Amino acid sequence: MGTMTEHTSTGAGHGRAVMPIIRMRARSRDENHRASTPLELFFDLCFVVAAAQAGVQLVHAVAEGHYVDGIAGYMFVFFALWWAWVNFTWFASAYDTDDVPYRIATFVQICGVLVFAAGIPDAFDGTDRTTAIVGYLIMRIALTCQWLRAASGESGAARTTALQYAAGLVIVQAGWIVLLLMPASAWIPGFFVLMIAELAVPAIAERNHQTPWHPQHIAERYGLFTIIMLGETIAAATIAVQSGIRDFDAADLLIPIAVGGVLIVFSALWIYFAVPIHEYLADQGNRAVLLWGYGHYFVFGSAAAIGAGIEVAVEEAVGEAHISTFAASAAVTIPAAMFLIFVWLMHSRHFKRDRIEQAVLPVAAILVLACTFAGHWAVPLAGLVAAGTVGVGVGLSTRSKS
Repeated sequence: MGTMTEHTSTGAGHGRAVMPIIRMRARSRDENHRASTPLELFFDLCFVVAAAQAGVQLVHAVAEGHYVDGIAGYMFVFFALWWAWVNFTWFASAYDTDDVPYRIATFVQICGVLVFAAGIPDAFDGTDRTTAIVGYLIMRIALTCQWLRAASGESGAARTTALQYAAGLVIVQAGWIVLLLMPASAWIPGFFVLMIAELAVPAIAERNHQTPWHPQHIAERYGLFTIIMLGETIAAATIAVQSGIRDFDAADLLIPIAVGGVLIVFSALWIYFAVPIHEYLADQGNRAVLLWGYGHYFVFGSAAAIGAGIEVAVEEAVGEAHISTFAASAAVTIPAAMFLIFVWLMHSRHFKRDRIEQAVLPVAAILVLACTFAGHWAVPLAGLVAAGTVGVGVGLSTRSKS
């Protein structure tokens, strides 16, 4: 059990035997068929719990007309979720050994996710952020131990990078503890300072040596998380159908919302996966890759917010939301437009061949926003715009190839 052996790459990880303890060394970027492991998929699913909690709180806040507080709370909660997921994903792409210590450390991070999720309702409205921050610290402490373990198995520049990651994590987490002890008035400026510090850790740690993440693996991991976030919209559309069945008088409003929501999520999925992003990532330097990875905060956040917006639209249609039809429509169209814009900005534009192709997603985002003024037909019209965007994109792609 205590024998230390060198780590050797054996492919995707699905068929690898789990060794008790092996020396943690960086995996090769040239591995064939590198795919997500069952442990990574399980890790993602645990984030669904926390993302759903954030969505529920956003729905309640917007439905009651507390727009600013709701959006601010959602941004804080989602940043913590997204950043913990991002750090785990990139570390796993470079150092996944899938042995006993690695699995235990991952399970500890999952426990942190669950604690964080339990604290989301209080953290969202600012009444008590203690539970959420404790959960976040659990996730980060486990990751710090992973980086220290990586440092013990590396040498030279790779070892320095791992140690800088660990040191950066410790410093920033100490900052969160200090912020928790400070007066409530310090929360907003302190949050933004620590958010910048969190984002700076990878840039500083990797300025002289880049960890050997795998382009295809990272592209798949981000794609899978996008699917999970879009899944919230499918759940919201289901709620619309159920409400229509129970409240027959509102069915003429709820069924179109459900159809529009489904069209939006189907189109979003199609648009996101229309490009082989791993080819772009493989050819880019560290700065461009960091920008792509960081920019997905808005991709993931807007994808999840679409589902929350659908639920708000449903509540307004049945008279349970204390907001106008325009505001309820905007709860869907704004995140849908944001998704289109940020997928284009961070993802799709790198593969567009001319100005016409480049204009498709930005124009579609504008048209989706214009649907906000269509009253109760805003969501189905936005869905038709999204579906039409896919059709135009497919047509232009065919034109380019012919």
